[in-house]
Amino acid sequence: MSEKILVLDDEKEIADLIEIYLVTSVAPIPMSTMMNHEWSQMGQNYLRSLFALAFQGFLIIVCVAIYAVLVQNMVVESDISMAIWTVMGYTVLLCFTLFKTSSLAKSVFNAH
Repeated sequence: MSEKILVLDDEKEIADLIEIYLVTSVAPIPMSTMMNHEWSQMGQNYLRSLFALAFQGFLIIVCVAIYAVLVQNMVVESDISMAIWTVMGYTVLLCFTLFKTSSLAKSVFNAH
């Protein structure tokens, strides 16, 4: 179960990297609209989405750091099954928060 969750984490990270590459590769098109008053909204929306992507990367780092602290501070007592279920719960929580970083970052920067 946890192997599938770790694979989902890796796939999410790869998808985020591809999204960042695609957004930055088309930068000349929306940036060229910034000077025209009628078309400047397109450039402004592009910058919002680019800042949202950068903020999403920051949020992902924060989520993984919190996960590392939670797992590191976990006390393994005589009940190993409780420890395993606790780690699985933390991992599911990490996956949920990683998938929510995109919508949170877009709502902070009002990006479409």
